[in-house]
Amino acid sequence: MENKILALILAGGEGQRLHPLTRDKAKPAVPFAGVYRMIDFTLSNCLNSGTKRIFVLTQTKALPLERHLRMVWIRLFRPELGEFLETISPQQRIVRDWYRGTADAVFQNIDLLSDLKPVFCLVLSGDHVYRMDYRAFLNYHIVKGAEVTIACTSVPREEARRFGVLQVDESDRIVGFAEKPENPQPIPNFPDLSLVSMGIYLFNTETLVRAVIADSKTSNSSHDFGKDVIPKLVQQGKRLFAFNIKKELPLLFHYWQDIGTLDSYYEAHLDLLRGDPTFPLHGTDWPVRGGAVHLPPAWIQTRATVTNSFLSPGCIIENGALVEDSVLSPGVKVEEGAAVKGCVILNDVVVGSKAFLYRVIADERTRLPAGIRVGDDPERDQARFVVTSKGVTVVPSRIILEERSAKPLPASRKG
Repeated sequence: MENKILALILAGGEGQRLHPLTRDKAKPAVPFAGVYRMIDFTLSNCLNSGTKRIFVLTQTKALPLERHLRMVWIRLFRPELGEFLETISPQQRIVRDWYRGTADAVFQNIDLLSDLKPVFCLVLSGDHVYRMDYRAFLNYHIVKGAEVTIACTSVPREEARRFGVLQVDESDRIVGFAEKPENPQPIPNFPDLSLVSMGIYLFNTETLVRAVIADSKTSNSSHDFGKDVIPKLVQQGKRLFAFNIKKELPLLFHYWQDIGTLDSYYEAHLDLLRGDPTFPLHGTDWPVRGGAVHLPPAWIQTRATVTNSFLSPGCIIENGALVEDSVLSPGVKVEEGAAVKGCVILNDVVVGSKAFLYRVIADERTRLPAGIRVGDDPERDQARFVVTSKGVTVVPSRIILEERSAKPLPASRKG
């Protein structure tokens, strides 16, 4: 069946709630877990599932993403990927406009479906962190005789307001769908949980084509799968089924995160550092690909201390420096006597000597000068940087900061 399925990865999201990390790049190109970019997780699922025909639909700030796909995925994994991995920007053949929504992105590329004639289409997001076997997804879809199957998971009801919430009958057929409802419908017998869409869809191609064409003719539509297309198909009585990953897949595949905010981005990194991580990156049979970096090994110098942290290739931790409960991306340098605690440090950042960082996200290519303190004084940080509702300080890329006199570092703090 792998030759009858086509993957369409939606990778044009601006990611406004992740600003400033998305100031210069599309959300799927934002670094994650040190050596990866967000899109690597979806592409790894495709490769591991044997999905061999992949279109990545790009839009704004696409150059960093296209460069990553070209330099890593196409150059290194081309033989494993199979038939093709291609990026498609808005061609404006049908509509003289940018992609107006997720459904419109597919509609504007409907000629690709006509040319390739896949039996099934996977519509995927390029900015989620998860593992999934699309072969099991496809098998479930066929067994159910579905026209559309939606991957879903359960979350606490108070969190479900951010997602599309599904109602299902005893056979897991979808009988109701509400996008970001104020009062999410609970799961029967589990009043504190709701069943939410993961934004991962499997369509019979004929159903998909008819749905996006009909949506394109609807003047008051936002041309979005969750807001418009899926609710309309449910109303029409089409055969839509919910694929609950916690029921249908082993424990390894139960983790899913839509990295929609700076706080969720930070917390997802902390999840990786747990003693029993819910999303293990090491020693699994379902590897995450795409993290190839041609840099020397990480170097921890004399008297430096590193505990419970990820160090990527090219990192240098100088004499007397401390790194604790943190994720360091490729090329990061922590200079002599600096302390980095509970931080996510992105590519090529330099942390100056005797600097102190606590609960900080530092964007790529930032130079944090000697003696600077970030994260221990929210009022001071808010005057210079972005501080999230949960107290995480975000330092934008390429910002110029003044040198500060070094002060004694406080005792160890856990975040």
